[in-house]
Amino acid sequence: MAGAALLGTAGCGGDSGESGTQNIVFSAAPDNTGTLQELIDRFNREREGEIQVEYQELSRITGEYRRSVISDFETGSLEVDVIGGDVIWATEFADNGWIEDISRRFYTDYPQNGPDDFLGALINSVAWRNRLWGVPWFSDAGLLYYRQDLLEESGFDAPPSTWDGLKQIARQVAEESGTRYGFVFQGAEYEGGVVNCLEYIWSAGGRALLTTSSQTSPSMSPAQPVELSPNVVEIDNPRATEGLRLERSMIEDGISPQEVTGYRELQSQKAFFDGDAVFLRGWPNMYALAGGENGQVAADQVGIAQIPVAVEGNQSYSCLGGANMYMNANSQNKDAAWEFIKFMTAPEQQEFRALEGSFLPTLEALYDDPKILNQVPVVELARDIIGNNLRARPSSPDYPQISPRMAVRFNDCLSGDLSPEETVAVLQQEMEKLLA
Repeated sequence: MAGAALLGTAGCGGDSGESGTQNIVFSAAPDNTGTLQELIDRFNREREGEIQVEYQELSRITGEYRRSVISDFETGSLEVDVIGGDVIWATEFADNGWIEDISRRFYTDYPQNGPDDFLGALINSVAWRNRLWGVPWFSDAGLLYYRQDLLEESGFDAPPSTWDGLKQIARQVAEESGTRYGFVFQGAEYEGGVVNCLEYIWSAGGRALLTTSSQTSPSMSPAQPVELSPNVVEIDNPRATEGLRLERSMIEDGISPQEVTGYRELQSQKAFFDGDAVFLRGWPNMYALAGGENGQVAADQVGIAQIPVAVEGNQSYSCLGGANMYMNANSQNKDAAWEFIKFMTAPEQQEFRALEGSFLPTLEALYDDPKILNQVPVVELARDIIGNNLRARPSSPDYPQISPRMAVRFNDCLSGDLSPEETVAVLQQEMEKLLA
């Protein structure tokens, strides 16, 4: 449905008006902060008579958005010039020749150190076969939100560092405060459910796939992207099983409602900011919802912490999320498209979205910006997480085939239809078959 809507309205892609104005089309998921449309309007005012951008809003659900874009790529009918897409799309789109290699433009046009201006993990998300295929637009990292006011009322002066600690605190605080749920997260059968489950697995010291590199120099800079390939499936192991057990225990122990098996971002954030949950696993831009018109929870009632771990001493990991700017390889207005990409990823625009929408910047220097650090506390915490705790999903053209199987089986396990042991055994076989 989204693809049909796109084709019906994207007629201006690649056109130039009589005045010489270049019209480009930009597609992205909906933005409930209003910051995206504001920046597009700002660009159109600044470049009036030269370049004008039409914003095509596609599905909020990443999988639906991706299928829509791919359908049009495969038929050759996509008229969009610039795509604001998931960080995991770069390798698949590049491998199929759908997006433009922007390496030369990147090194030429970005100030100071080119790709080194950006956080290394984010540059690697646009790297494939030693080329750059996009520009990091905004970043995401999994965070633990909690009701700081309720924890303090129950005598807790710090958030939990382990999942068992979270269950203990959530149960007590929920009972004493009359809050409906202890913990809500994204457990539905979609990419967000995969991300949540991977964080449980990683927190227990496990992995689903071993990502190896053909270039293993430890001194390699972000400006020298590595080629990554998930060529070893290793999900059938006790640590991954323990991660799945921990996630399922949230429901079995009464900390999370059974309905969380169908929760995506909107349902989980609504439960938390409506005052119905003590803890929330969420993304940084959710912080902007605190104190909103329809919510019950103010910003000064909210605390933020890193994702808990299975056992004290384990490494906490947050899954890399966010979006990159990709250029359609068939765009007829590549120079104009590049001007728009540069504008949207420039420091001024990234600062605006951080301040007004709690979007994490992708430029390293902005994590030392006093204005951002003072006004958006989530950015300061995310700086430490991005530096030490961030882990990406496998960067490979194979990932889009693997992820849907993980989404189904992880949801089966969370729903109680499969045991953790059965889940890892089934996934080991299915993923090995897909990779073969």
